[in-house]
Amino acid sequence: MADGGAARVGVAAEDRVLDLTAATRLLLPEHAALFAGGTLDALLAAGRGTWREVHAAVAGWLADRVSVRALEPFLVPAGDVTMRLPFTVADYVDFYASEHHATNVGRIFRPGAEPLAPSWRHMPLGYHGRAGTVVVSGTPVARPRGQRRTDDGVVFGPSQRLDVEAELGFVVGMPSRLGKPVALDAFADHVFGVCVVNDWSARDVQSWETVPLGPFLGKSFATSVSPWVVPLEALAHARVSPSPRASRLLPYLDDTGSGAQPWGLDIDFVVRLNGHVVSRPPFSSMYWTGAQMLAHLTSNGASLRTGDLFASGTVSGPAPDQRGSLLELSWGGAEPLSLPDGTSRTFLEDGDEVVISATAPGPAGSTVDLGEVRGVVHPSPPAVPGPSPG
Repeated sequence: MADGGAARVGVAAEDRVLDLTAATRLLLPEHAALFAGGTLDALLAAGRGTWREVHAAVAGWLADRVSVRALEPFLVPAGDVTMRLPFTVADYVDFYASEHHATNVGRIFRPGAEPLAPSWRHMPLGYHGRAGTVVVSGTPVARPRGQRRTDDGVVFGPSQRLDVEAELGFVVGMPSRLGKPVALDAFADHVFGVCVVNDWSARDVQSWETVPLGPFLGKSFATSVSPWVVPLEALAHARVSPSPRASRLLPYLDDTGSGAQPWGLDIDFVVRLNGHVVSRPPFSSMYWTGAQMLAHLTSNGASLRTGDLFASGTVSGPAPDQRGSLLELSWGGAEPLSLPDGTSRTFLEDGDEVVISATAPGPAGSTVDLGEVRGVVHPSPPAVPGPSPG
């Protein structure tokens, strides 16, 4: 949050925001230094024991009426707050963890063939993205330029198939040592919490560049994240068993054994396009969990850094109205999506606004609001002139 230009750490409190940077100086002085910098960076690096202490303290304050009255000087109307990127993003990895999404994409691009790659059910597939273009909700998204193949040959210009991807992001707090994989049961020791993600995608650029190496410029121009990072501690009542697995998993990914605590999450997304609900993807239908993604990400000895962000890939369910991308909703552009205002879309047009929100069950029938990520598509910037004739 911002106050006269000074960044602060905030906690959502219904229609207000608790200025945690100011409140902890008085109410939690032993941890006040963690919030002095105006980001979550220091808290992320403090470790799980501190995360639990801070979460318990803040949750206690907001649940107690007497404490809430004492917090009044630190509560700011949400409308007066300017949201900023909540932490410094170190590395960014995007997965492909929804079987429904992966199957739909395979059927769109390879009709009549097996939609899933042979490796898909054996490991969570993903790619390394660009941390420098992770932006906070509300940041305008300029239509990217790139190479794309047309009937007239290969051209360079603004993407004609700009898409959205509703995803869940996992924010890493504690780093790991190079060469030492992170086990499934250490997930909560390293991951602080989750956020809502829109991994914008230029499908025409992506499809032309993907063979043989995979997503690159079709993905790297912008990834929007919500300004709220919800601690794993707040999602205790959202834990569910993941979808049934069709293949026997290798030991480092197997979360079905005795004593295992799978990290399926009952989180419901809502995707809005220009104010209209176009999809309600359920995260509970995901094939791979966040713990399995992290275990695989580090299985080769790759290390974690504080501020690493990894995302789930598009969240899609089995029903047509649970698809988390326009690529699926319009079936590759063949079936335009009709909107209540009389317009239709295959992919995004300039001026379109996309808002993705998410909620999860909380204690005693309550709801945990994960916030939202929004963005408006702006026209592509002017082309960079080519080299002058020699």
